[in-house]
Amino acid sequence: MASITGHLASFSLWSSSSPKFPNSSRFSCSASKSPLQHSNRMAYLDFPYVSPSHKDLMLDLASTLDTRLNSFLNPCNLPPDVQSYQNDTGTAHAALHLRSGLHSSPIDFMLGSWLHCALPTGGALNITSLSAYLNSSTDAPNFLIELIQSSPTSMVLILDLPPRVDLVLNPDYLKTFYEDTQLDQHRQHLDKLSEVKPYFSSSLYIRAVVSPTAILVRIETERLEEMIETHVGPIAKEVLKTWLEVCAFGERVVGESERDWLRKRDDMSKSKTIEIDLGSNLPRLFGQETANRVLEALKEVF
Repeated sequence: MASITGHLASFSLWSSSSPKFPNSSRFSCSASKSPLQHSNRMAYLDFPYVSPSHKDLMLDLASTLDTRLNSFLNPCNLPPDVQSYQNDTGTAHAALHLRSGLHSSPIDFMLGSWLHCALPTGGALNITSLSAYLNSSTDAPNFLIELIQSSPTSMVLILDLPPRVDLVLNPDYLKTFYEDTQLDQHRQHLDKLSEVKPYFSSSLYIRAVVSPTAILVRIETERLEEMIETHVGPIAKEVLKTWLEVCAFGERVVGESERDWLRKRDDMSKSKTIEIDLGSNLPRLFGQETANRVLEALKEVF
């Protein structure tokens, strides 16, 4: 879900950054019935369609965020039919988990999601996302991870701490959050692996908002489970640790005039994401009625 810098990055980002599928399968789901009944609701932490290592990683990251940020967050107040929903044929399923930050905290919200869509050509598209956003009391970067899997041997990884200021005008920001933290070593590590290739999003908007140390890669291997366990997982956990220590709890305070600018920027980013990404793609996957219900619930929060 981009700005991936200050937006609803997690769930919606897949529409412009996921692996390229034929038009017939990218935004539509197979009409064949799912074995799951419509009455069964699946929670965000179920991650029912992904592999064991994929699920373990997402559970570990979500647990870490929840543990560290719990005292700064409100409970998830999304309606049950927004926390979990599916299309009429039962071939597309999704779950959302959103906790807004307390007014006294630096956290704007934490958002987790997964999406499963059976493809007409066979197989399925599975996307899991987790992000955390800071409010205008600080200008520190946000956190984002998204795993987009279209087959047992192919995955796109998006992992970043998207900046919330212009890095050219703020060289100290670049040094504090990206150079001193040595975040680029993680991208360099993956770059040395033969199974990993750079991933270039078709969205120029996404390319414009990620950080210089962003990891956007495609992993192609028969040993995908091993890659997640030995490379993707450890790197994701280290990046999250950096975000928690340096960004979320770094005690970086901004002045009132800067807060107004940050608030405006963050609001514009979230609005753009809802309008362009979710607004156009949710109806195609889940129908207009479900899309309207999800969008209205999210707009109340944002």
